[in-house]
Amino acid sequence: MPPTSALEPLVARISAGAPEARARPRTASRYDAGFWTIAAVFLTAMAFSTVPTPLYPLYQTHDGFSTFTITVVFAVYAIGVLISLLLAGHVSDWLGRRKVMVSALALELLAAALFLSASSLPVLLAARLVTGLGVGMLTATATAYLQELHGAHRPAGSTRRFEIVSTAANIGGLGLGPIIAGVLAQYLGAPLRLPYAVFVVLLLTGVAAVALTPETVRKPVVRPAYRPQRVRAAEGDRGYLAAAAAGFTSMAVFGLFTSVVPGFVGGTLHHPSRALAGLVVFAVFAAAAAAQTGTGRLGARTRWYIGLLAQAVGMAVLAVAVHLANLEVFLLAGIVAGAGAGVLFKSAVGHVAAAAAPDRRGESLAGLFLASYLGLALLPVGLGAASRAMSLTDATTWFTAVVLALLTAVAVRTRRHGPGAPTADLPSGTRPERAGGGRPGRRER
Repeated sequence: MPPTSALEPLVARISAGAPEARARPRTASRYDAGFWTIAAVFLTAMAFSTVPTPLYPLYQTHDGFSTFTITVVFAVYAIGVLISLLLAGHVSDWLGRRKVMVSALALELLAAALFLSASSLPVLLAARLVTGLGVGMLTATATAYLQELHGAHRPAGSTRRFEIVSTAANIGGLGLGPIIAGVLAQYLGAPLRLPYAVFVVLLLTGVAAVALTPETVRKPVVRPAYRPQRVRAAEGDRGYLAAAAAGFTSMAVFGLFTSVVPGFVGGTLHHPSRALAGLVVFAVFAAAAAAQTGTGRLGARTRWYIGLLAQAVGMAVLAVAVHLANLEVFLLAGIVAGAGAGVLFKSAVGHVAAAAAPDRRGESLAGLFLASYLGLALLPVGLGAASRAMSLTDATTWFTAVVLALLTAVAVRTRRHGPGAPTADLPSGTRPERAGGGRPGRRER
């Protein structure tokens, strides 16, 4: 999933003050409570999206799924996220944050019901598609909601709290899901049922919590005509191609560790523990979140090269780890690659958002997300397909080589037109803005 701190520019236009909301009798403490409530619900929903990760080997054993089938299941999830982002990720701007968040949570509850109903391949595919649809709808909505609640509680304050919390909720949730599911599956009964049952309770609690949170969007008198989110690069942004390629490779790394890695740990590395598989995936996402937060004060170009270098080093170490079949080296590779992917993706989104004019920002980011989710889906599926003709070790080596080649191409492109480059040659009106410097948002009366 895309890091939420990187999505900040997508909702900057609705974070610029909200005098109407502040003029109402609602106290600042209610907005503060709402901020933490939405953060907790966001984290829970994102954690649910990765619950199946450490359970894939159990599905393989139960129904004889191949590694290729598991990567197809994962790709279906990525396609669901992409469809939802383009068709419904922006509708909360006029329908309201609460209504869209509740709808997204309802989709995740439907997915949980499907997971609980059966473990057959058609049901698993349907459940992952529905999960992706819910996550795509939730990500942008929850990020916007957090930014608005933060602004209503601290109208003159820094946005740093929002950036840290939104990143922790999104990436932290993606990391928590596998470790929670892994521990439940390892030490308690019904491993293909209990993790989903636990999250049904958590998601239902989340629906009730969202319903009690103050709305931050004033519904327009006349609802705008619906249209899907447009996809378009900013005029004159010659670094867009490099940013799109960076997003593609970064999300491919996350796709690798949330699709075939649990099976690799249990099979090739001979560590069948579900808790351990969940811990490995958690470490990758935790490293991404920590790196995004820790590099927040660095310059854009410095962050960009740190992300490129860390991801390249991590993938190179991964190639060594799979040939050595060494768990410790494999875990180190995941941490380094995850940190690099997190920083690189955040930098790519930051560049695209800064280069785009405010009224075209969503279109430009939609194109970046399209490229990124193609990486999330295509490269892991390619890895799964390759594993049918060769060993998973050799297939992973080829995967690593492809990612390294793409990173090299991105680095070459960056030398002149990459993200973080001076914006002097961008057209007027597309220079970076201060966070929160967009158009005032519409908030509830």
